[in-house]
Amino acid sequence: MSFNSTRARRTALAVAAAGLLLSTAACGSSDDNSSSNGSGDTKAASGPVTMTLWTNSTTGPGVQFFKDAASAFHTQNPNVTINVQSVQNEDYDGKLQTALQAGKGSAPDILFQRGGGKMLAMVQAGQLSEFTPSSDAQSNISAGTQSIFQADGKSYGIPLSITPEGIWYSKDLFKKAGVTSTPTTIADLTADAAKLQAAGTPLAVGGKDGWPAAHWYYMFAVRDCSQDALNKAASSAQFSDPCFLQAGKDLGTFMAKNPFEKDAFNTAAQGSAASTAGLLANHKVAGELMGAWEPGVVGDLTPDKKPLADLGYFPFPATADGKGDPSAMMEGADGYSCSAWAPKECGDFLNFLATADQETKYATAFSAIPANKAAQGSVTDAASKAALDAANNAKYSVLFLDTLFGSNIGNALNTAVVNSCRVSPATRRASSTPSTTRPRRGNSNP
Repeated sequence: MSFNSTRARRTALAVAAAGLLLSTAACGSSDDNSSSNGSGDTKAASGPVTMTLWTNSTTGPGVQFFKDAASAFHTQNPNVTINVQSVQNEDYDGKLQTALQAGKGSAPDILFQRGGGKMLAMVQAGQLSEFTPSSDAQSNISAGTQSIFQADGKSYGIPLSITPEGIWYSKDLFKKAGVTSTPTTIADLTADAAKLQAAGTPLAVGGKDGWPAAHWYYMFAVRDCSQDALNKAASSAQFSDPCFLQAGKDLGTFMAKNPFEKDAFNTAAQGSAASTAGLLANHKVAGELMGAWEPGVVGDLTPDKKPLADLGYFPFPATADGKGDPSAMMEGADGYSCSAWAPKECGDFLNFLATADQETKYATAFSAIPANKAAQGSVTDAASKAALDAANNAKYSVLFLDTLFGSNIGNALNTAVVNSCRVSPATRRASSTPSTTRPRRGNSNP
């Protein structure tokens, strides 16, 4: 893919413009709807209780985990029955928004949640219930991770896993291409990418889905921008610091070296052998930038449906003269919330899911890193352990920027980056509208 300096500048300016243009609307929609059902405690139910749980896991161990958890909770609470419903990840946000707007009778009681700005919009719309994390959850899940699911100091969800981002790669393909150590600088990564491209196994990006390409820009911003600049952008939804423009330039310089697979912006992030996750699973590409769901997603697409034996991980490399700390991490958390119409037993179930025992099982089913520190000993694969170590050693962490800013600004950021990165008008016409949803593992589903 070509990405000249003019296009690099346009990337950063488009992103900045998206934030500047949308900041007024976003800040103006902060009316407090706390009088609605979503802001109070979950409501008491009498007699038998039936709840519906929506998850974006569609097959295999992910769905089975929730079915087993629902059964175990029913054993402890015979009056409570939980029906698990799977929704494909690409369809999840749209269907959930429609269901929540329709309200009682349509909305799920228990819903998959990533927190941040998207959750805040649900809180402000009165669509979520406040709940109180158990003392066990408060003790064993870090305050920073819990804060992703909080608004005005109140909890509206519980994290089950953390998802630090970095580059997940095939150790065998790196070695075959002559890459003997993982890169720590963008200069190193650029040189390594050239070796990988020459070997016929380049790095990959699922540009068709939009957000995977946008996350390259976000990671350059995390490296180029100081923590203070990132915090100011988070609080103001404006990107006036020159570091954001520098991140666009650095991304353009990197992409000008053609580091990615052919037709990257017509390639999906996952779901089949032809996706970037599938290409990595079958040793057709050498690696990609992703969150900590990657081991499970890739493992579901290997020929034997087992974890990729040579999968490795390294943090995003440092930029030259970047003002961000080289150890800084961009990450998210996956969890669950109670809708405004859920009975009080929903909160009880969330605390049940957050126990070390259940999070250990969750981590095994999803090849994930549990949020509960008492369950993190269950992380055994080398790649996930490396990601966990990087997260624990980070000087500071930043929530995925598209999640942090919510749907309006987050989607605009994703689209601005992707539209600036596309190779040509022909590619732009051939590519579908970028998705803004991130993968989550449920075997082959995001």
